[in-house]
Amino acid sequence: MNRKLIALNLALGALVVWAGFGLRQMWLAAKARDAAEFNRNSGTVPVAPLTPLPNQQAVVPAKYKTIADKFLWDRSRNPEVPVEPPPPPPPEPPMPPLPVYHGLMNIGDGPTAFMGKTASSPYEIVHPGETIGEFKLLAVNEKEIELEWHGKKVHKSVDDLTDNSAQAASAEAVNAGLGRPANAPPVSAPPPPPQELGPGEKHDNFDNASCLANDTTPDGTVKDGYRKIHRLTPFGNICLWEKVGK
Repeated sequence: MNRKLIALNLALGALVVWAGFGLRQMWLAAKARDAAEFNRNSGTVPVAPLTPLPNQQAVVPAKYKTIADKFLWDRSRNPEVPVEPPPPPPPEPPMPPLPVYHGLMNIGDGPTAFMGKTASSPYEIVHPGETIGEFKLLAVNEKEIELEWHGKKVHKSVDDLTDNSAQAASAEAVNAGLGRPANAPPVSAPPPPPQELGPGEKHDNFDNASCLANDTTPDGTVKDGYRKIHRLTPFGNICLWEKVGK
């Protein structure tokens, strides 16, 4: 019995020694392997270049229009707000008839036109810059006249603004008095007879007055405090009434 125990103890002791020796060998091998791995030169591992991230596009509100249109609380919702156009401006009133031109006078202080609002209305003395009816006189000479109406300029010849209806009526009356047929060429009405008329329009700034047409008053005549004279100027021989005692 004792022999068996001794033999078993010896076998177990030998097994422990052998296991310890094996573990030491494994430990030494692992240690050697770690040292070799630690001392091994692995070299430089190439690194792939980094790819830049794509640029982020700016946020555009129009891209979210579809979301706003479809994210509806009510099917009748309309994101398009109707904008009513402003009412059209009122139409411009039609241009009234042009004033009637009767004549022109210039005694050195600028042109003076004799015009009437209509053919039947009395004529008025109009200077450039003044108004006659709804029109403003801009410029006038012996051939042309320029008017302004609501910011629009109107160019006309003086013949276009001259009313010839009175002359035509006088010619028809003359034809009727002579027994001429109605379709006969018209006869010009005789000019008004000359007469002593006296001073015309007063010009206080120059102490004189203009001479009227067909005035046969002789030079030197004194009337209404004015004396009639003829004066030679760069514009020709003009007729004036000078204030007496100026």
